[in-house]
Amino acid sequence: MSERQTRRLAIRGQVQGVFYRESMRREASRLGITGWVCNRLDGSVEAVVQGPAEAVEAMIRWARRGPGDARVEAVEVTPAEGDFFAFEKRSTF
Repeated sequence: MSERQTRRLAIRGQVQGVFYRESMRREASRLGITGWVCNRLDGSVEAVVQGPAEAVEAMIRWARRGPGDARVEAVEVTPAEGDFFAFEKRSTF
């Protein structure tokens, strides 16, 4: 079993209004990822993902594509902290 990782993702591009958060929630559930995702007022999406290294890497790869209507321009990945027990879609902030 691999070590648990926690990463913050700042996702930019055409990522709001394209079902990005719900699609990410579904992908996180499929991969066994915990954390959260929310829209930002600047039009970006922010997420914190936590899980085994392989699953976190798979989630990051997914984030770089997003759902079909998204046009992801950049994903900034940085270390994050916290303990998460589910994956939730949070309100815009």
